[in-house]
Amino acid sequence: MNALWNSLPVPALLLNPNDTIAQSNPAAEAFLNLSTRALKDGLLWDTVMIDAQLETAYARASANRTSLFINDVDVSSKERPPQQCNIQFAPLLDGGDQMLMIFEPREMAARLNKSAKSVRAARSAIGMAEMLAHEIKNPLAGITGAAQLLSMTLSPEDCEMTDLIVEESRRIVKLLEQVEQFGNLQPPNRSAINIHDVLDRARQSASVGFGAHMMMIEDYDPSLPLAYVDGDQLLQVLLNLLKNASEAGGAGGSIRLHTFYEPSLRMKRDDGTAAHLPLQIEVIDDGPGLPPDIASDVFEPFISGRENGTGLGLALVSKLIADVGGWISVDSEPGRTTFRLSLPTIPADLKGDV
Repeated sequence: MNALWNSLPVPALLLNPNDTIAQSNPAAEAFLNLSTRALKDGLLWDTVMIDAQLETAYARASANRTSLFINDVDVSSKERPPQQCNIQFAPLLDGGDQMLMIFEPREMAARLNKSAKSVRAARSAIGMAEMLAHEIKNPLAGITGAAQLLSMTLSPEDCEMTDLIVEESRRIVKLLEQVEQFGNLQPPNRSAINIHDVLDRARQSASVGFGAHMMMIEDYDPSLPLAYVDGDQLLQVLLNLLKNASEAGGAGGSIRLHTFYEPSLRMKRDDGTAAHLPLQIEVIDDGPGLPPDIASDVFEPFISGRENGTGLGLALVSKLIADVGGWISVDSEPGRTTFRLSLPTIPADLKGDV
């Protein structure tokens, strides 16, 4: 029975007749971001914040041993932002007066579908940019060569203009080469990676550069198993997220790097099989949050909340995470923005090779 309870893929709580929490499964602990110790014996209505008046209806369902369904309510705890859910209460058969409470997060499937669409859009946009970059580099090489030839017949004073043409042409070529990197369709070089080693490299790089004004807080679970990802790509992703968080936070802000294990998260692959994504990395900043008009489309190409932003940074991040079979999501409200990476562990058939 305990194995079945712990294997439930949906968050569930077992409630005592006095509305206290008797048990919580691992999915509920991950969903509420609270440990078993924090949940056990806590009063339900003080521990789980539900944006609806349910106490009377629940008391009636509990007394009559009947089920109760509530749709589209916001559920949160002191340790996680609100998320829209359906909630079901049901009497536990042969469980005395205890009731079962099950949460069905409503946004999960929609966000997974949106993430997949963002990845496809990013690939299309990046592919088009790569093609344009290739086509533009050829005439630029001709312009550069012509300017250099022309400079041989000019006086030193007149060469200032040809030198400017050469310098600017080379600068554009460098920019185009960066765009071409976005279009790299080579499969990721996946291997067994300690995500905390990559996090430390990203944190150290940020702390001496663009994030020097931010306070970095490490909140790691040291017991996490190895991830099966491309270490260089993961580093690129984390540097991008840390840069965004540093720009959002401003002077005196903080960035929290949080890792934890969530056994219930699975995502459907293109071939129909389920991908297990238990390793979680969160990059949390205390900035003003994403602009409401772009918050739901932040991983789409050319969507940016910054002036002069290209809108390719987070689209590229989404593509890189999808390439290794992972998932990225964001929750944002004023004072707290959380980018969450969900990553796979080493497949069972490869563990013997590690």
